Amino acid sequence: MIGRWLGSRTKRVQRNSPLAAVRTPPQAGVLSCRVIDPVNEPVRNAEFVVSDAMGRTVVSGGTDPFGSFVTAVPAGEYRLAVSAEGFTPFRAGATVTEDALASLGDVTLQVAAPPQLPGAGDWEVEPMHSSIAFTARHIGLARIHGRFNAFAGAVRIADQMEQSAMHVVIDAASIDTNVRMRDDHLRSADFLDVARFPAIEFYSDRFVHRGGNKWSVTGALSLHGVTRTVTLETEYLGLGNGMEGETRAACRATTELHRDDFTVSWQTMLARGIAVVGPSIRIELDVQIVPKQVVGG
Repeated sequence: MIGRWLGSRTKRVQRNSPLAAVRTPPQAGVLSCRVIDPVNEPVRNAEFVVSDAMGRTVVSGGTDPFGSFVTAVPAGEYRLAVSAEGFTPFRAGATVTEDALASLGDVTLQVAAPPQLPGAGDWEVEPMHSSIAFTARHIGLARIHGRFNAFAGAVRIADQMEQSAMHVVIDAASIDTNVRMRDDHLRSADFLDVARFPAIEFYSDRFVHRGGNKWSVTGALSLHGVTRTVTLETEYLGLGNGMEGETRAACRATTELHRDDFTVSWQTMLARGIAVVGPSIRIELDVQIVPKQVVGG
């Protein structure tokens, strides 16, 4: 069991209570709780979902800076699910009656065990189940989404994870935004200039554990003939087994690049002074790695 179901404590809202300011519609009540960690510190931005007896979501959101949430819902039976990064999920039941407060009081989340790290040795990125995507602002309003279709990567996992290293090579010409004319422009000298700079490369120089399953991977990114230090904010997802039983590890990572840092500075302006292409690009990686296959002689 990852959680437990609790009955709620129901009481009438007192006129001098702060909850008296919560306007409760007819045939509705108030549901509340405070989310804390094992040392009684509030867990801010914990995610909660309130669902009805049929499992349908009625309301969802996050806790405030004090770890609390308060919501008005129609009178009835509910289930509450609370989750937060680094903690074991919590579940409870609540009965909400008309014009009354159903309080679960303090909900204590237990610290979750971190996912098992991959074993030491040489691993490689598995392209079929990995992606390198990007998002750019367009005309100050919309977002353009794209990806690179061809890439390869190697990861050397050290006995001490912090001493591990990674090398990723991306085929710049494989850029794909699903619009051929735009992709041709992105490959041209105005942007990536793939004829002169066919590869985008990243070499890591340090892994830093940020707590739980959070890591920072910092290294040198070479793009458009320019090399800059870049940090990938990484969420390690753990180990699993593929369809053929092979071990694999997975992670997600994000970073933001500024085009001017890499001299990818082409720009044109609309009549009202709005740039066609935004100054920064958000990069999102979903990566699975598998042990490198040793080819016999």
